[in-house]
Amino acid sequence: MASPKEECQALVDAFLPLARKLLTDQGEFLPYGAAMKPNGEIILVAAHDGRERPPSKDLIALLKNQFKNSARSEEYKATAIFYDVRIGLDRKDAVAVALDHQDGYSVIAFFPYEIVDGTLINGAPTASKGAAEIFPARVVH
Repeated sequence: MASPKEECQALVDAFLPLARKLLTDQGEFLPYGAAMKPNGEIILVAAHDGRERPPSKDLIALLKNQFKNSARSEEYKATAIFYDVRIGLDRKDAVAVALDHQDGYSVIAFFPYEIVDGTLINGAPTASKGAAEIFPARVVH
């Protein structure tokens, strides 16, 4: 049986290449999500609010709300939201992946990158504690 960290890593492995491809092809991407169903199936989850170019923060909020609703109905056991950020004092570009698991694992992974002459160059990933916003806290007796 896979650990919560391993199940979240499976989401990253499945859909981080999409962000990298979009960055290489278009230089940007709109936030998107991924989820793992209780049976282990991994799916892509998109958000759309009707606007052609909505702000990223609006799409992230839509994904969070969609994931929270799905978590309450136990449709998913792990979720990921992929979005573009700038990190550090030097404001480097990075793909952020906010990961949450029903068993309380929550982390934000950062995958720095730069695009040089149309080529995506990946930096060393880092991570920080996540906000644990998606899955309601479980009461253990």
